[in-house]
Amino acid sequence: MGLYLNPNAAYFEEVAGDEIYVDKTLLIAKLNALLGTSEKFVCVSQPRRFGKTIMGAMISAYYSK
Repeated sequence: MGLYLNPNAAYFEEVAGDEIYVDKTLLIAKLNALLGTSEKFVCVSQPRRFGKTIMGAMISAYYSK
């Protein structure tokens, strides 16, 4: 796999309460609410270098299981 930094998640616990941390897992809850509705498109806009590709990979992995 890869090199794991901060394996005990101490830094994550520190920044999770900060204002700058954005919890993208709420996006999955929003998408789940849209399933089965007439909504066909969802626009997720973010500035460049803010994780759009990683967010797309997270959504793809979640719904492929």
